[in-house]
Amino acid sequence: MNHKNLRSFIEQLRREHLIVEIKEEVDPYLELAEIHRRVVEDNGPALLFTRVKGSRFPVATNLFGSVQRMELAMGPKPEEIINQAVTALDRLLPPSLSALWKERNWLWPAARTGMRNIPRAKAPILQNRMSPVDLNTLPVLTSWQEDGGPFFTLPLVYTEHPVSGEHNLGMYRVQIHSANQTGMHWQIHKGGGFHYYEAEQQGRALPVTVFLGGPPALTIAAITALPEPVPELLYASFLLGEKIDLVEVPGCPHRLIAEAEFAVCGQVPPHIRHPEGPFGDHYGYYSLAHDFPVFNVENIYHRRDAIYPATIVGKPRQEDYYIGEWMQELLTPLFPMVMPGLKSLWTYAEAGFHTLSAAVVRESYFREALAHCFRILGEGQLSLTKVLLATNINVDLKDFPTLLKTILERFNPARDLVIIHDTAMDTLDYTGRKYNQGSKAIMLGLGDPVRQLPPTYESGPLAGIDKVKVYCDGCLLVSGAGFTANENLAAELLEHEAAKLAAWPLTIMVDDVDEINDQTDFLWTVFTRFDPVWDIYAPQTMHRNAIEYGLPIIIDARMKPHYPAALEPREDIVKRVDQRWDKLFR
Repeated sequence: MNHKNLRSFIEQLRREHLIVEIKEEVDPYLELAEIHRRVVEDNGPALLFTRVKGSRFPVATNLFGSVQRMELAMGPKPEEIINQAVTALDRLLPPSLSALWKERNWLWPAARTGMRNIPRAKAPILQNRMSPVDLNTLPVLTSWQEDGGPFFTLPLVYTEHPVSGEHNLGMYRVQIHSANQTGMHWQIHKGGGFHYYEAEQQGRALPVTVFLGGPPALTIAAITALPEPVPELLYASFLLGEKIDLVEVPGCPHRLIAEAEFAVCGQVPPHIRHPEGPFGDHYGYYSLAHDFPVFNVENIYHRRDAIYPATIVGKPRQEDYYIGEWMQELLTPLFPMVMPGLKSLWTYAEAGFHTLSAAVVRESYFREALAHCFRILGEGQLSLTKVLLATNINVDLKDFPTLLKTILERFNPARDLVIIHDTAMDTLDYTGRKYNQGSKAIMLGLGDPVRQLPPTYESGPLAGIDKVKVYCDGCLLVSGAGFTANENLAAELLEHEAAKLAAWPLTIMVDDVDEINDQTDFLWTVFTRFDPVWDIYAPQTMHRNAIEYGLPIIIDARMKPHYPAALEPREDIVKRVDQRWDKLFR
């Protein structure tokens, strides 16, 4: 079923008994977010809050927080068409009328994509125009107690390049500053940020329209890391299976998405910055306050019975995990077409996506795999990847313990560990000690195994280490003093205990090994807490300009004093929700 708008999707969730309506009044400051997080943790339903304190608009959350709801939102068609396109590619080249006719069953739906204008009278988004503009009447959520204010968390931010006119639809958090002004959190490597850069170079304001709601396909398209030239509205239309309805409005710089719930229109002026944040983000920590552009709101349009869509981000797994998994499953067949030599690719939602990626690549000549790794690190937002693991062995990349074991069996550190210093870093990753800056590591495991990995640790006590735990064959977790108490513990462990760790290619130092019980715990705890240049320890030798590493490799993944705090709910809010829980869901 194709969903042209948010309410169509919500109605299907009602029919399938996959959404719960909460009729008790709920506070958008912290309380609603705590309810949402508990439901996500329990793999619970979508939520519709019909009485939100301080606003007349209902709030819908957790719409995409399960595999089943993602499939209902998008349907099977996109995956079917992509798979058919991949398998038909050889048959369509070179193109001919007969070949095209044979593939008509999937080509015809794909050909229906695009945008179309509709009359103003048929556009629900124009049913109401807010006058005067007042963002404070919207039920905007504050998710964590140290957040800098309330934020739009599912905004669809539309911009057009000031020279070429090419559009971008991205999802960038939007903090409410006042009744008619917000922040605009354009991170590096984001399409909207590129448009603003061009406008600012010309001393011009950039027109911006922020949509809330609309076809679920719009949300998925805005989040997907598409190559820059690919138009998100066209991709959304492909996912939807029909054209996106747009409407022209006098005085608005952009056509509006006719089926959106809200359209917030205005401009981002050049050379003006305002503190934005902190914000509890999808890494599971607070991103700190930094100066970002401001968005001056001039008009707000909304449906007569508009529903405000929102999500809550925090320590994985949250709702965004399911969106990311669905997107990757959809696009995986395309990677080998875009990057020949790449067989499969996966980024890990449990670690915040950008901190960790893995790939199965071709190795038909010496170090071909490394060339494919550099290709991956040069591709759009994949260039923000901090750690890239690669092998030429066919393995399920989603099964991380098996992947890591496969690499460690084949890992030659002198050749297979590449550390690249002074690179761009994801804005939300503070491990690199400088804002937007850090380093990268590539770790390869190719060919036949060169060692048998130990399944248990039997080499006796380690100096300075209180706890030892095996994560998988060949990977050891250890914990001792915290970083503040002994910042040199990893270096001391390498210096004094290398012999005991000789059979273990990889040892990871964490604050408490007992907090790691599954793949999600491991990926989040480890890969969000180290920078390759600063926190990887290994024996090293220099041959002219070549650094060769030896074993054991030790990663210091303890919390450092300069890292932002991990997210924890406020105790009084937890108690309040405890007390109200039965009444909320009666």
